[in-house]
Amino acid sequence: MLQNRVSPYGELIRTKARGAWLGNRGVIHDELKEIVRPYKIKAWITCMIKFRGRQREIMQPDRWTELFFLDEATAFSAGHRPCFQCRYRDHRRFKRSWLKGNAEWGFDLNTPVSAIDDIIHAERIAPDRSKVTYSANINHLPDGTFISYDKKPYLINGKQMYLWCPEGYSGGVPFPTEEEITVLTPRSIVKMFGAGYIPQMGI
Repeated sequence: MLQNRVSPYGELIRTKARGAWLGNRGVIHDELKEIVRPYKIKAWITCMIKFRGRQREIMQPDRWTELFFLDEATAFSAGHRPCFQCRYRDHRRFKRSWLKGNAEWGFDLNTPVSAIDDIIHAERIAPDRSKVTYSANINHLPDGTFISYDKKPYLINGKQMYLWCPEGYSGGVPFPTEEEITVLTPRSIVKMFGAGYIPQMGI
């Protein structure tokens, strides 16, 4: 069983569950198909599982490592964004919404996406390779955001929390009484959701 499924914490786990999306962080496996690093490039992307009939053998030597996500919300929580090639329309929608939600950076449509990748990279992983999180009022978080509650990942949707697991989600439960909560989804992506980008959620 390969270690190529991604959790909302950005961790790479082993599971028999299949994913709805494909991901890329560069070549992060060795010749034995074992993960040897968390990433190789800053452009962490989310791709379509099927694209123009292309077929790939998983974890070929010296080829980028195929990662998989339960849904797009999970991919965003881990710090991935839509691929420019296989998801061109989603990529354009992502960039427009990201710019709208993060106007303080002064970027525009001519800004290379690598500049956005640099910001997201700093928001998703710390120098010690731990997951970057922050606190926010749960009532102000948009749908599609992941939080950590009781050390477990929950997806927010419709003022309900859905517990994530590799196979899917458990039924929605009301928000906790405490308002300040640990947020897993990178800050600028949460702002992007608030600006109108609704991620695909496998609820």
